[in-house]
Amino acid sequence: MAAKLLLVEDDPLLASTLRETLAVDEQHIDRISDGGEANARLSLEHGYDLILLDLNLPTRSGLDVLATLRNHDRQTPVLILTARAAIEDRVRGLDLGADDYLAKPFALDELEARVRALLRRRQQGHDEPLALGPLRLDRQRQHFTLAEATLSLPPREHRLLACLIRYAGEPVDKARLLDEAFVGETVGDNAIEVYVHRLRRRLADTDINLRTVRGIGYLLEAQ
Repeated sequence: MAAKLLLVEDDPLLASTLRETLAVDEQHIDRISDGGEANARLSLEHGYDLILLDLNLPTRSGLDVLATLRNHDRQTPVLILTARAAIEDRVRGLDLGADDYLAKPFALDELEARVRALLRRRQQGHDEPLALGPLRLDRQRQHFTLAEATLSLPPREHRLLACLIRYAGEPVDKARLLDEAFVGETVGDNAIEVYVHRLRRRLADTDINLRTVRGIGYLLEAQ
């Protein structure tokens, strides 16, 4: 069954491009260009599988729309689309319950990958454990197990691995890791490489492979 998406974007050219791009996957896409209208639509039961939400909207901000939605709906994934570069906007959106974000301008193939990942996570259920081979993350308890044994990790390694398992099978670039695993922290590229190296050592001699995809990022996969 085709997914039903809501695109809240006031730029008509960008909205048209996004609708054409996402329609390739036979998804049904509604569009709203005004924040007030989106707020009214999402304050009630809406029936959408995914919401793509711009932050800079007429009459009402995307953050207000997101807050209204999360008052009664914690399940529908929200992908923020924003030209805002300030870390505060991204942090605020994630704190309000957004699941992911893309900063404009972005590549359309990256948008498609993010949409697929969020729809897949919705089908799995937000509270359902994530599993990849012998590696398992209990998302309610934020607890990793490896071959049914507890995998205790320092906080930064835990957040890094949690981010990678969410995108298992897809390469994740350093910018994405910084924004999701280390949001608000000052972490350099070299530090990420150190944490990845440590995780590789912890996953050695298992069926889980954490490899570098040159020029792209890191990929967590089952052998």
